[in-house]
Amino acid sequence: MKILLDTHVFLWALSEPEKLRPAIRSAIELPSNQVFVSAMTVAEIVIKESIGKLAVRFDPVEMIDRLGFERLDFSVLAARRLGTLPFHHRDPFDRMLIAQAIAHDLSIASHDPIFVRYDCKLLG
Repeated sequence: MKILLDTHVFLWALSEPEKLRPAIRSAIELPSNQVFVSAMTVAEIVIKESIGKLAVRFDPVEMIDRLGFERLDFSVLAARRLGTLPFHHRDPFDRMLIAQAIAHDLSIASHDPIFVRYDCKLLG
């Protein structure tokens, strides 16, 4: 399975894995699964850190690599898909992750209840 982590799932996987739903935690830990972290997640983390909404003491890209996750750039395919999404969710980062998951046929791991309103594969 190919899994895209929502930002909070990535952060919890790093610091508070006990917060993850068992299905998500198992899927992340299963060696046969390919786990992706989006450039949009990195952008969200560094932006929130720079404005004081989040305190992190690590380089998110370094942690992606250290955990053996895959980096996922934001493609023009995902950008085009973003323009067709209904506005169930107002958070631009979440919308970009949903667009990536749909555009690249990935299951998205999230605890966000709004994600179920989109036509995407949801793990959680």
